[in-house]
Amino acid sequence: MPYPIYYGYGDFLANNLYCLLLIPVLLLSLWAQFKVSSSFRQYSAVQSRRGLTGAQAAEAVLRAHGVYDVAIRPCSGHLSDHYDPRDNTIYLSGAVYDAATIAAAGVAAHEAGHAVQYAQGYGPVRLRTAIIPATKIGSDLSFVLLFIGLLLYWQPLFFVGILLFSFTTLFQLVTLPVEFNASARAMETLEERGLLDEDELPGARRVLRAAALTYVAALLMSILQLLRFVLIFLGRSSRREGGRR
Repeated sequence: MPYPIYYGYGDFLANNLYCLLLIPVLLLSLWAQFKVSSSFRQYSAVQSRRGLTGAQAAEAVLRAHGVYDVAIRPCSGHLSDHYDPRDNTIYLSGAVYDAATIAAAGVAAHEAGHAVQYAQGYGPVRLRTAIIPATKIGSDLSFVLLFIGLLLYWQPLFFVGILLFSFTTLFQLVTLPVEFNASARAMETLEERGLLDEDELPGARRVLRAAALTYVAALLMSILQLLRFVLIFLGRSSRREGGRR
């Protein structure tokens, strides 16, 4: 006996558990975004006593770790700061690159921390780099396969979609130690090299902790989606087995 098409959206447990857990995860995500914006705005208004711009702070962190071949350039956008290993360049937004604020020092030092990770062959960042191709394929194809598998009740295709999607979850998981380590390197160097005074360090730490919270929220959202797909798959498999008896 064929299964009705409305089962394509999964069983009761998968959908209701997903909806139940989605609310706190969404609230955490919104809270994280608010904390990033508010903390960055707050400490962007506080000038650092040393007067180092974000670009100078990033350079100081690089030199403290013996890294001299990384370029530092400005980029457009708000909170668009990042390190690009493809051209070995740290890109800092206008509010960071030439700003001598506590927030700018913290963000720039964090991005320099990423550059140091690559220069020193930090394990988690090497793993994250290795799974990028699989993650890109998973990101591009997983939802297409999952949708078709759901619509046609095609379990093998749905299973492949789950496997591909799991690479995006793995990427989010590996990203956490990478981000936390970059912030730890940044704060340690800011303190040891005296780039920020002792009473300025908590402000930079708050900015980086708020940014880290966004990665935690992204991981939880990815895990929640993966859990839903797995429960749908298991629920359909059990119904199929039950129908054969």
